[in-house]
Amino acid sequence: MNESDAAPRRQRLTRAEAKARTRDQLLDAAARTFARKGYAGASVEEIAESAGYSIGALYSNFAGKEQLFLELMAARGERRVTAVAEVLGTGDPVDALAGLLERADGPDPDMVALRAEFWLYAVRNPEAMQALRVQQRQQADALIGVISAAMERWGTPPGVPPAEVAAVVLAMFQGLVRQRRIDPDRVSVDLFAQGLRWLFSGLGSAPPGVER
Repeated sequence: MNESDAAPRRQRLTRAEAKARTRDQLLDAAARTFARKGYAGASVEEIAESAGYSIGALYSNFAGKEQLFLELMAARGERRVTAVAEVLGTGDPVDALAGLLERADGPDPDMVALRAEFWLYAVRNPEAMQALRVQQRQQADALIGVISAAMERWGTPPGVPPAEVAAVVLAMFQGLVRQRRIDPDRVSVDLFAQGLRWLFSGLGSAPPGVER
């Protein structure tokens, strides 16, 4: 066999690779469809067509719309944790945390709608809420190292739990992302960094009579 005959064989996907690619393409199509039409308005037929597959191909990979949606939630949650870890890898801890807002301030309106759809679905479905709870804990855990470094740099006294500070930072971040989408002129990218400085400087000084 010459080299030109071997090249096409190297490019062929294995059965497992082909199945993984099909699932990824169906999940991407589901993300677009759910973002545009919501969970209730989206149909499996439309998702399959958008991905370029038959409805049979969709059902050979997912039990139905609910499983597809839950797996989409899990996949997007893993991506967010990975993105958080990448942003927090280097540099000043406050600047690293502040970079999360700039990273989240992307041009993709589908992602904003999809996150809102995840939340609405989870509020109505305990199984989905549990999945969302796991995702949020993973995101908070990914912040703990850089938050501990920031607390040390700002002289936070011992006894302040980094995990609880991480929960506050995550809530601040999520709230500012939403407010910035509504009114970007009022919520600048720099506001998150300033809010973090207020938070970490305040951790070192509690009002008289208030326990830290």
